[in-house]
Amino acid sequence: MNEYVIETRKVTKKYGSFTALDHVDLHVGKGSVYGLIGDNGAGKSTLLKILAGLSYAAEGEVVILGRNKERDLESVRRNIGCMIEQPGLFPDMTVEQTLKYYCIQKGVPDERRVEEMLSLVSLEQKRKSKCASLSLGQKQRLGLAIAMTGSPQILMLDEPINGLDPSGIVEFRSLLHRLSEDQNITILLSSHILSELEQIATEYGFLSRGRLLEEISAEELREKCADCIEMTVSDAELYAAALTRELPREQYKVFPGSLIRIYRPQAEAERFGRLASENGVYITEMQTLRTSLENYYMELKESCYS
Repeated sequence: MNEYVIETRKVTKKYGSFTALDHVDLHVGKGSVYGLIGDNGAGKSTLLKILAGLSYAAEGEVVILGRNKERDLESVRRNIGCMIEQPGLFPDMTVEQTLKYYCIQKGVPDERRVEEMLSLVSLEQKRKSKCASLSLGQKQRLGLAIAMTGSPQILMLDEPINGLDPSGIVEFRSLLHRLSEDQNITILLSSHILSELEQIATEYGFLSRGRLLEEISAEELREKCADCIEMTVSDAELYAAALTRELPREQYKVFPGSLIRIYRPQAEAERFGRLASENGVYITEMQTLRTSLENYYMELKESCYS
């Protein structure tokens, strides 16, 4: 049985007549890096705010570290480090002063923690710089340091690599790997840069229009996104019937424009060509490709709303 550190049960959030979250059932496993994927306005930030206690659900239940009573949730949320939307920084305070301030707020008086956090996010050289002078990427790193000051068991990050240059993204990704693997911190993060999530997430949740369409492990997703054969044929209906009849083990889907995709093909590519010829079907285009995370998400939305 999976051990979930975060779970939601039918969580719903409404703003007037608008439903921001619609009966969301989220399951975040202990020690995982959970990538929450969704378009702008899908409800990602709203969900993270509810988990962090910054907003409240109209319906449903939140369970964190096995606790679901509001009084208990207030206590267990001390084990959560958050960076939702923009980190809360004081423009005229230095980086060092900011970290000291948040250490006091979280009851962490040991100044060594400030030094650890500066080193963790590589901001030692900026310790005397005012927050107003920091680049967007540096502010993101400082936000992570603030989230980590209380030595949390759970880290929730909303678009954490926003504003980082390519080298900064690599550095940030490496840092999250270390936090997950070395300190066994459970990380829940949202991002619109799906190619980056592919390189770090161990679990995924696909959110669209306030609905959680699917949860899937990275291993299952890799299998679903494995190589496929894409072909455009003269008669998709006739070719699909031949596939079902003569190659029943093959998993395929027919798209508009006489396009057919065969997922994780069992037969050699030449066999699909012969099948067309034997059934009087012409192949006008044929290629082998791998479904990207972006394409998988788009196809998932299409299948759920069609």
